[in-house]
Amino acid sequence: MNWTVFAVFVAVWVLSGLVTGLWMARRGHDPRWTLIAVILGPLFVPIAFERIERTPRPVETVPVARWGADASDAGSLRVMVGYDGSTEARHALKSALHLFGSAGAVIELVAVVSYDDGTDPDSAVLDQVKRKLADAAATVGDVAVGYAVLAGPPGPCLRWFAQEHGADTLVVGKRGRGMSTRMLGNVAEHLTAHCPVPVLVVDPTTTSNPPLSPSPAVAARVPADAPADSGGDRPS
Repeated sequence: MNWTVFAVFVAVWVLSGLVTGLWMARRGHDPRWTLIAVILGPLFVPIAFERIERTPRPVETVPVARWGADASDAGSLRVMVGYDGSTEARHALKSALHLFGSAGAVIELVAVVSYDDGTDPDSAVLDQVKRKLADAAATVGDVAVGYAVLAGPPGPCLRWFAQEHGADTLVVGKRGRGMSTRMLGNVAEHLTAHCPVPVLVVDPTTTSNPPLSPSPAVAARVPADAPADSGGDRPS
């Protein structure tokens, strides 16, 4: 047996599966597919192309309302917050409430799960995400709030949902660890580059603020084609 040829064959087999699995994960599927992909190697490629989903989709939506009230509550300013329960997400929500809550805005918390978790009613990940959203929504006081769970790649999901639902501002954390790496790691970069909705990026690493600026440090991007005067409905 030619061990060099064998080693090259194994390397190509594993690499083809690894690349395919990582590609699926980046497109919004469960990263655990990568393990199966590595085992199956190039045999997994047609499976991946058959299973891959290409457009974000909603999993569950709770309409915006005064939390715990029966009637819907409309507002002039619609603020969406990318939320996964992480420290970065909590900072983003805190900033959104501080900047827009007193202005009569409505807050919509938006979480993203993989396509696979979105189609599995028994998914522990999906159940955990919904609990975190409900817990966060119950802490915003008198501000009108709702939440949504989406399935797909986080950046495109948030961008799509903000556009489809007419958000005035989209608020996300700057960086993340663990689960929030997927939700809020490169997502902020993607949104500031591609989202037509104004994006507010909250920096959770700022531990102190000037006395007149009690909110976490933020960085905002307004689309180049945004009108100079929006009549007060959008933040400047």
